[in-house]
Amino acid sequence: MRDMWIDAHLHLDVPAFDADRDAVLDRAAASGVGLMVSAGTSVEGSRRVLALAERCPAVRAAVGIHPESAATADAAALAAVAELARHPGVVAIGEIGLDYHARSSVPREIQADAFRAQLRLARRAGLPVIVHNRDAHGDVERMLREEAMARVVCHCFTGTPEVALRWADAGWMISLAGLLTFSSAGPLRDVARCVPADRLLVETDAPYLAPVPFRGRRCEPAFLPHTARMLADLRGVSPDALEVVLEENATRTFAPARPG
Repeated sequence: MRDMWIDAHLHLDVPAFDADRDAVLDRAAASGVGLMVSAGTSVEGSRRVLALAERCPAVRAAVGIHPESAATADAAALAAVAELARHPGVVAIGEIGLDYHARSSVPREIQADAFRAQLRLARRAGLPVIVHNRDAHGDVERMLREEAMARVVCHCFTGTPEVALRWADAGWMISLAGLLTFSSAGPLRDVARCVPADRLLVETDAPYLAPVPFRGRRCEPAFLPHTARMLADLRGVSPDALEVVLEENATRTFAPARPG
């Protein structure tokens, strides 16, 4: 099989793609993006991404309840996520985590309960977690360590190089998105340079955070190589060499490790 780019995190189920989803997938393939991990943010969203994965060979599903939907994470919702997680098309629990941004309307304790419950669900299912972290680095790290999480994707990482190195040392994956291409991304570019190669992933977070030169447009997985090429330049390696490493990292991260 030829080397390929793997988009470690995006949201193909959202309405922004309703008008041309198949064309978006075709453009991704044409740009060399061979696999995409599409994450749910609610029970219904998780069902949608799994249905998409069932019909599209290049799509894998992550299922979970986003912190902005944490108030819906009651026993029935968590049971539904657990049931979805048994499907072979599901490769991770996510997008889950904590969002402490001022615009977040969900109380922190409710977010924390939903996050911890889904970390435990992931551990029981033998799946990695895709973690949303906005202005919550300390609590995210504390909870991941308390729950002894070994397989973690730190989605759209925005922390400092010091945090990145500490998390990489814990075995967690640092996933970089289109923010890396922005002119304001100085500290993030330091992260890109210093993280060990075997702890790196790239993502689009489509339809959000389109990289330069597409900033301001709807993001889509075909844009992934632009972020990847920036990462290659920062690390002083060829895009082809980086492509091989990132594919190996993603394959290792999302490989099945289900109990029994």
